[in-house]
Amino acid sequence: MECRILSIGNELLIGDTVNTNASWLGDVLTEAGVDVTHIYTIGDDLKRMKEILSEALSSTDLVITTGGLGPTHDDITKRAVTELFDCELVLKDSVLEFIKEVFKKRNIPFSKSNYHQAEVPDCCEVLFNTQGTAPGMWFDRGSVRLAVLPGVPHEMKHLVNEKVIPKVRAINGDTEFRRSYYITTAGIGESTLSDEVVGSLGDVLPKHVSVAYLPSPQGTRIRISAYGSSDKEINARINPVRNHIKQQAEKYIIGEGKDLDLAKAVGDLLATRDLTLGTAESCTGGYLSNAITDVPGSSRYMMGGLIAYANQVKIDQLGVLSDDLNNYGAVSKPVALQMAKGVAKRVGADIGVSTTGIAGPGG
Repeated sequence: MECRILSIGNELLIGDTVNTNASWLGDVLTEAGVDVTHIYTIGDDLKRMKEILSEALSSTDLVITTGGLGPTHDDITKRAVTELFDCELVLKDSVLEFIKEVFKKRNIPFSKSNYHQAEVPDCCEVLFNTQGTAPGMWFDRGSVRLAVLPGVPHEMKHLVNEKVIPKVRAINGDTEFRRSYYITTAGIGESTLSDEVVGSLGDVLPKHVSVAYLPSPQGTRIRISAYGSSDKEINARINPVRNHIKQQAEKYIIGEGKDLDLAKAVGDLLATRDLTLGTAESCTGGYLSNAITDVPGSSRYMMGGLIAYANQVKIDQLGVLSDDLNNYGAVSKPVALQMAKGVAKRVGADIGVSTTGIAGPGG
């Protein structure tokens, strides 16, 4: 089954909102064995919306739209679909009562504009949204299906998991699905990792398996993906490639798993060894502490941090020797070492980590 995704809203085009819905949908649908071939981002323009919808519906098996289902004048997705399918918008009592109940539970007054959210095309199956007030809609048009979903991420995800994916699996039957396995590396760039470390993958890479490199400031994740009709079949295809990469890149690997990054790997190591950490940052200005404390449970090992941008702060708060700052400069090994030792002592941590460097042309 092939799929096209339409993300709707002017806020996506002008940069006010990042389109996280499309990336999440691509991941979930691919895992379910759906081949996502196109992702569109379009504004709140009725004519253009109908044109793109018409093109997508005539070229694929499944179309999913997100956004444009709210109660305001610029929420026009329902109108576009209704006109395209030559249906009528009708006020459905079951939807109206459902929405009113949501407002009642949240102790929010029900306004006149919210009646519009109870209007749905008379040619759709309503996907009741227990996470919000905008219902989703499912259209079965013979060889193609259309799912119209709200743009609020947690509402969209709920409807996809509870309504759309079960429908897709029922249509697909026992088709192959995809699983991915992740290896996280640090201390090596994406191109070097690809060319020098795992460059010989061609010898062991079967046609059912693909490898991708996902770089970030904390390191590069290697994603190994394979299709199969069962987890056992997929694992049999992935494992030779996984073992080859682990052997070639052993000294750069910090762990395995989709959500693992350098900060989490360090945190897991500290927690396992019952050690605590303190950070002293100059050029990174708090980035290191932020990355560490972004990990759930980091309070087990993170004692505290200090941003010592100015040399005087390095002297007063971390005990860095003024002579070393004068002789070696702030960006030097002796100063970095004193910063690390100083912050460990100041916050009572087992380990101190420091950063110092030149952040830009102005220092």
